[in-house]
Amino acid sequence: MQPIIRRSPATALAWACAALAAVSVPLPAQAPPPQVQPPQGQTTAGPGQTGQDGRGRGLATFPAQQRPLADQAVLTRGKGLYDVYCRSCHGADLRGGDQGGPNLLRSPVALNDADGEAIGPVVREGRQTPGMPMMPAIKLAPGDVNAVAAYVRSILATASRQGGPPPGPPPVLKVLVGDAAAGQRYFAAKCSACHVPTGDLKGVGAKYPDATTLQNTWVAGGGGGRGGRGGPPVPAPAARSVTATVTTPDGRRAEGRVVRMDDFIVIIEMEDGMQRSFRRDGEVPRIEVRDPLEGHRKLLVEYTDKDIHDVTAFLATLK
Repeated sequence: MQPIIRRSPATALAWACAALAAVSVPLPAQAPPPQVQPPQGQTTAGPGQTGQDGRGRGLATFPAQQRPLADQAVLTRGKGLYDVYCRSCHGADLRGGDQGGPNLLRSPVALNDADGEAIGPVVREGRQTPGMPMMPAIKLAPGDVNAVAAYVRSILATASRQGGPPPGPPPVLKVLVGDAAAGQRYFAAKCSACHVPTGDLKGVGAKYPDATTLQNTWVAGGGGGRGGRGGPPVPAPAARSVTATVTTPDGRRAEGRVVRMDDFIVIIEMEDGMQRSFRRDGEVPRIEVRDPLEGHRKLLVEYTDKDIHDVTAFLATLK
């Protein structure tokens, strides 16, 4: 008769584990996860490179990041065309520009383009997206369209992640590329009725030494205005305010800053800060509106890129 051996719970558990280890079958070694291959000529050595993030983890890539890059001559040509036709809307680094175009680093069209088949139709036909500025059709030769697409893919291939900026310092925009003499002629023809270089715009080039700020300011109608003909500059808030004169049927007049105006009511703020409201019934009361930025708004649909750069170059000389 075998003696009964009593073991503590801990000892029994240890024996059970040893028995399982003796009969366990070793599992096959798992293959390492596949590594994402970067575009030709790039590496995955560190953060910011296509294929791995800062912790060495693989990143999902898109067709634009998987195809070999085009020849440098094609990329240079594409960059030149992009700067002329695309940069003002989509930005120098593809993240959106002054004209409100979408971020191409997050665009499914750009990310899934392989050889211009996705980007090309948008360039040739334009696009109207609700809530976004309209993109007009751009008449480019097929080879030029493909060059632009190749350049866009080359920037996407350097992005650290979807929507991330390319590595390196942000590009410097070269705004002062216009003809100052041509800008002066355009100014004389289109702007001199309201502005005078020696009056309200005197020293505007020194006031805005950054060319990008200067260009954005004058295109939007900021500062100055209605103080021309050699008179003193008008403060920016007053110059930008829309005012109205309301004349009632009995001949009484009220004038002030427009607070609200629609088909049914007009509300103006008087000089003393008090507000007055008038019910509208067709043309009664008679309302005369003065909008100092109306001229700027009308010109927005007329400007060409050359006009804008030329006028900016001229204003930059007004020190």
